Amino acid sequence: MIDLRSDTVTKPDDSMRDAARTADVGDDVYGEDPTVNDLEARAADLVGTEAALYVPSGTMGNQIAARVHTERGQEVLADRQSHVVKYELGGLAQHADLQVRMLETDRGVPSPAQIAGEYVAEDLHRPGTGLVCLENTHNARGGLAIAPEEIAAAADAARERDVPVHLDGARLFNAATALDVPAAELVDPVDSVMFCLSKGLGAPVGSMLAGSEEFIERARRTRKLLGGGMRQAGIVAAPGLQALENVSDLETDHEHARLLADGLADIDGFDVRAPETNIVLVDVAGTSLETEAVLERLEERNVLATPFGPTKIRCCTHRDLSRDDIETALEAVKDAFDTI
Repeated sequence: MIDLRSDTVTKPDDSMRDAARTADVGDDVYGEDPTVNDLEARAADLVGTEAALYVPSGTMGNQIAARVHTERGQEVLADRQSHVVKYELGGLAQHADLQVRMLETDRGVPSPAQIAGEYVAEDLHRPGTGLVCLENTHNARGGLAIAPEEIAAAADAARERDVPVHLDGARLFNAATALDVPAAELVDPVDSVMFCLSKGLGAPVGSMLAGSEEFIERARRTRKLLGGGMRQAGIVAAPGLQALENVSDLETDHEHARLLADGLADIDGFDVRAPETNIVLVDVAGTSLETEAVLERLEERNVLATPFGPTKIRCCTHRDLSRDDIETALEAVKDAFDTI
């Protein structure tokens, strides 16, 4: 089976399994796990922040950040298609008692004018705007790599109004790779960032939340509140350290995505957006089939993809797929739709 559903399906390689088996561990809630401490220091260094915190998932990292940055009842400005809006079960409301003001944006990033226009000052009647959430790469918009100047412009507009900015950087290193800039340059304008170890970097579990020392101190307490305090977590943190060595491999995933997109674009009925990173969005309306029917045809030929709307599917390349896998998948798709 060629699994294009997500880069979360990657399995830990032998070096990660060996690292887990031999990891030096301690009780992380007491701050005594040396492997977790090493991972947190390394992650902070990579993104240019004072500190970092190891969390079980990217969603938890985003939710912790929102709770730490805000006060109950405040509004969050976020793109309508962003992960924190679409895919986190209303966590901003459930965990932090926040309201979301959803914005229609061009590439997933609110413009300075939008932030200025949608900002609400605190007064007797309104709790005010408490947070701006950005995303890079932008998942639902097809893995868009958001340029540093776009991030900085939005962050500057928020900062002028004393509003903190959190960056959902689940695939931050995909963006850095595509734009050929250091990840720290993408993070520099914001107050906090979350990035995943368990997507393109290949770790079996875990994400990093990074920011100032004061922010991470508060985040650590909130992680405990949400049930994310782990004990001998070095066993899962050690593969995370190995995953940070895989950043240079992401360009191969991007090359495979371009190869896949080019091949799919040649199939009648498929409308394919050119990928910027490792996500390929395909509009299959031209096949006259619903998304689920398309996915069923693919699965019958040992190819898996993800539904992304009534007539859209998402394909995601990752480190467990070779060029041969991509070419085999393309042949299977062509076979599935050569009679449409």
